[in-house]
Amino acid sequence: MTRKSRRLGVDLVGGDSSFERRPYPPGQHGRGRIKESEYLLQLREKQKARFTYGVMEKQFHNYYSEASRRAGKTGDNLLQLLECRLDNVVYRAGFARTRRHARQLVVHGHFKVNGKKVDIPSYQVAAHDVIDVREKSLEMTPFIVARETHGERVVPAWLEAIPSRMRILVHQLPVRAQIDIPVQEQLIVEFYSKK
Repeated sequence: MTRKSRRLGVDLVGGDSSFERRPYPPGQHGRGRIKESEYLLQLREKQKARFTYGVMEKQFHNYYSEASRRAGKTGDNLLQLLECRLDNVVYRAGFARTRRHARQLVVHGHFKVNGKKVDIPSYQVAAHDVIDVREKSLEMTPFIVARETHGERVVPAWLEAIPSRMRILVHQLPVRAQIDIPVQEQLIVEFYSKK
């Protein structure tokens, strides 16, 4: 993941100091200059978004197709779909260290959405959803740590985390200004529109 972080120029791991910014890509020939083609820039933005959210290629393409069907800007819709994944919401609320950790917690069935157990990381949360950690899981180490360290990460305004109850409230779906990932989504749209 660190190599991917260096290749794309962003920290994909999440708050990890192992990512070291260097002015050249990783690898033996990294110091040679690569001519940055338009295609390369577009591909790089797509990969940046894909790796940030930990989504497979086919799934990412499906998100793009869904985003292009919806009203509004395709790029904004795409980021909103990715941001509303249950694993990402758990991460954003500060209940997991990384998105990968959040995905694992979701897969293991530790969360309920509106009272129903959900173990699908790609589950799309909606406005006014209530996400709770299951009672059986509350005293597990990751959740004890999450309660103790809560406040170290800023929770975006569209979510509200209640660490005392291990509850997340989704007030609204995020708008582009509330999604703080360093991706130029327009380049991703251009990448797919050529295919």
